[in-house]
Amino acid sequence: MTLLNIWHFIVLGVILLIFISGVVASLKQKEEKMKYSMLFSIALITTFLAVFSVFVVDKYTKKVTLSKMKNKRLLSIEKIIYTGVVKNVGNYPIGKVTFNIKLVNKGHATGNVKGGNFYKPNGLVEFFSGGFNGPSKPQTIEKEFIVARNLKPGQSVPFRVYFDYPPYFSSTAQFAKVWGH
Repeated sequence: MTLLNIWHFIVLGVILLIFISGVVASLKQKEEKMKYSMLFSIALITTFLAVFSVFVVDKYTKKVTLSKMKNKRLLSIEKIIYTGVVKNVGNYPIGKVTFNIKLVNKGHATGNVKGGNFYKPNGLVEFFSGGFNGPSKPQTIEKEFIVARNLKPGQSVPFRVYFDYPPYFSSTAQFAKVWGH
């Protein structure tokens, strides 16, 4: 579980009050069928609200910025390294900071798309052709890394991640984002 702040507890407290009032209202029902269906409904609705509210409160209270991001390609081992600094710019601690990097090959990013870039053989074609087309090469790579844990307000942490870089990529477009949870 990630770090909870005061807003999580306030929202969960309100949802608990809704649950208690729903249980009391359902127990006052005279019909047994109505009583059980109301109990089930209130439990389902408040569970959904509790889970959803944790994500919403996280989105608005846990703010992270990414700065000084650089990349370096290591040709000898066909890897790419991303370095940067993540900083908690919010007023509450963050349990985990996730860094997401998406690389898109040249053809898709610049609009210079050839028909073969999107074709990916399905199982039926491979069955009858015996793998005639060969393996398809993905044109987009997306990776996620947890780059910091227990980040206090105002604290910044440098990070370094690396992963395999496809040798057939050329002039890639990169899209990076970070978020806390």
